[in-house]
Amino acid sequence: MLGHWPTPLERLTRLSEELGGPTIWVKRDDCTGLAIGGNKTRKLEYLLGDALRQGADTLVTFGAVQSNHARQTAAACARAGLACHQVLTRSVTSADPGYETNGNVLLGRLLGAHQHIIDEDARKSYTQKLLSELSDAGRRVYLVPAGGSNAVGALGYAACAEEILLQCAGQEIDPGVIVHASSSAGTQAGLLYGFAQLNRDVPVMGINVYHPDPADLQARVQALLNDCQALHGATPAAQGRVQVNHAYFGSGYGQPTPECVEAIHLAARLEGLLFDPVYAGKALAAMIDQINLGNFSNCRDVILLHTGGTPALAGYSARL
Repeated sequence: MLGHWPTPLERLTRLSEELGGPTIWVKRDDCTGLAIGGNKTRKLEYLLGDALRQGADTLVTFGAVQSNHARQTAAACARAGLACHQVLTRSVTSADPGYETNGNVLLGRLLGAHQHIIDEDARKSYTQKLLSELSDAGRRVYLVPAGGSNAVGALGYAACAEEILLQCAGQEIDPGVIVHASSSAGTQAGLLYGFAQLNRDVPVMGINVYHPDPADLQARVQALLNDCQALHGATPAAQGRVQVNHAYFGSGYGQPTPECVEAIHLAARLEGLLFDPVYAGKALAAMIDQINLGNFSNCRDVILLHTGGTPALAGYSARL
């Protein structure tokens, strides 16, 4: 087992009082363990198990330079004694001097990962070359997709759906909606798949933080749901239930909006909680705005899924 389960489900009393809407709860998947934690640890529980069953000795994965997923993959490999190669693309324009050396990049190096920082348009050719070199060296490679988001990794959040429902029952929480940052689609697809298997109708609002066209994210979540159903079976995979909100995307992936920065400061001052400016911070800003707009007025309780990512704060010091 890689993570610390279950992660806490905590009431944000001061933030709830500040906003004057439903009671806000935060699912602390920033507390999953494994090198500061984050949501990818849930996916890696299944992906690493699959890699070991296949006899792999090397994992290759992908992400942006400040990838939380790449950092957690490196930690999982260190725990299991596997080599880890991180192919990190310059997907974000940043003038911050620490962007390519601090935060998740620094932690990846400490965890022993082989880091390959490249321009985005070179990713395909570079990856092919790297895989060829590893094969020639006799390495048994297991490829982990960006974000750990495939039908294997998504099982981590199918299990999380059950965990959330058990915690809600124990704390008398009525989950009117779950809000989270959605990018590679595995977290959202896993939650939807898990709730469908449990025959529970819990709305999941994915805040788009990566795709310029939100239709691409919606299609990706649905495709992953279909893959989960094909691979794991059981009940129909929440067809037509995919909610994607694009209103908080801002100027692009990895570019924090003013509202995101304001929300990060607010949560830190009121609750002592740290959110990152790429993923969870934008989800936090979205939830705050949706409450202020009255769009959650029919909800007694709202759950914000904190997907982690706080090491990336060190790469955004100039903007925070």
